[in-house]
Amino acid sequence: MLTLPNLLTLSRILAVPILMVLLWYPGWRVGYGAAFVLYCIVGITDYFDGYLARAQGTVSKLGIFLDPIADKIMVGAVIVMLITTGGGPDGDPIIHGWNVIPALVILLREIAVSGLREFLAQLSVSVPVSRLAKWKTTFQMVALGALILSGSVPDQLWVHQTGVVSLWAAAVLTLVTGWDYLRVGLKHMD
Repeated sequence: MLTLPNLLTLSRILAVPILMVLLWYPGWRVGYGAAFVLYCIVGITDYFDGYLARAQGTVSKLGIFLDPIADKIMVGAVIVMLITTGGGPDGDPIIHGWNVIPALVILLREIAVSGLREFLAQLSVSVPVSRLAKWKTTFQMVALGALILSGSVPDQLWVHQTGVVSLWAAAVLTLVTGWDYLRVGLKHMD
């Protein structure tokens, strides 16, 4: 159970409270900069835990269970912090106005797909991750990273705009891939 991939996954979960503290104080550029570095490290470990587990032949039930949970905890926590704390250049939250919509779409999809996957697992139905879902994850990770970074460099508007555009792109892909999961799930509901 305490393989390197599982330890990397656990480190991602343990990093979330640190990330939240760094994002807690509005306008604390150093905190947002450190949060961005930590977010990048967490993203790298997300890649390597799966890669190492497959390469070393140490894929475990614990890892299969914890990996998506670690992802959802981090994404959910970052979205909540970016919506609620005022790290933007004008003191507003980094995600505000109409941009809250794609953030909530992503957050709600994460919760819904988790529940759907749990339901389908009880029926021994596996839903593989599609290529489009991987693109969704890529846009989502870029969006959140850019938005965190924008709290550290508020005078660089292009960083925030990159985050917002990526957030909307991730939300569109979230709806498409969420529908794909739901369609599979509906086939198994009586």
